[in-house]
Amino acid sequence: MKEDAAAFAVVDGEFSVNAPKLFIPADTTRYLGVQGRLKRAFDLVVASLMLIVVSPVMLVIALWIKKTSSGPVLFAQERLGKDGKPFKFYKFRSMEHNSDDAIHRQFVSMFIGGDDDGCLDTNSGDQLYKMKCDPRVTRIGTVLRRSSLDELPQLFNIIMGEMSLVGPRPPIAYEIENYQPWHMERLKAVPGLTGLWQVSGRSTVSFEEMVRLDVRYINNWSPWLDFKILLKTIPVVLQGTGGY
Repeated sequence: MKEDAAAFAVVDGEFSVNAPKLFIPADTTRYLGVQGRLKRAFDLVVASLMLIVVSPVMLVIALWIKKTSSGPVLFAQERLGKDGKPFKFYKFRSMEHNSDDAIHRQFVSMFIGGDDDGCLDTNSGDQLYKMKCDPRVTRIGTVLRRSSLDELPQLFNIIMGEMSLVGPRPPIAYEIENYQPWHMERLKAVPGLTGLWQVSGRSTVSFEEMVRLDVRYINNWSPWLDFKILLKTIPVVLQGTGGY
């Protein structure tokens, strides 16, 4: 299937979004056998250790959310995992309790359809493709999102085998209503806490580029690639790059 936009390619051992090429469907054979079991074992060990280390931070965040806004500490939402299988996805609540999702549904439809030109981040000059001024987000929620601390409860999803440390981000069920058939290729792998998208521009990357990143990750997966992405995630999180 030929695409007319820039694809994601490997140039001199690094990833680049500027090389046009044919779209290649996702191939999950790399996840079979010993390599797949190694990925799962690595996820389980690292996520368990991380949970022990960050548990005091998570306790402080939980108390902060409880003190500053009404509603539960955790936000649970149905997301789609590998092969579209639904699972309960956890985050620290960063929005007002029982917020209407209509505004996000509209944004998702525009983003996936390519009808949204994004908005300009005046600090970096980058074009953004994420809701930067969501009125539903609380004051503490803004801090949690920019620092990605709201994602910490997904360590439980990883331990339960519903997610991986590295992989495509899991979509909300209503997002795939706007997918073209080739977009579904990104659902062929276990979703991740971080991924190629997060370390390659995050909210400055369009939806079609994000899909290519996800499929490129699936087709080139290796333990070493996971390790490189995890290392690159650290400065992205510390700098709050693209987090809104």
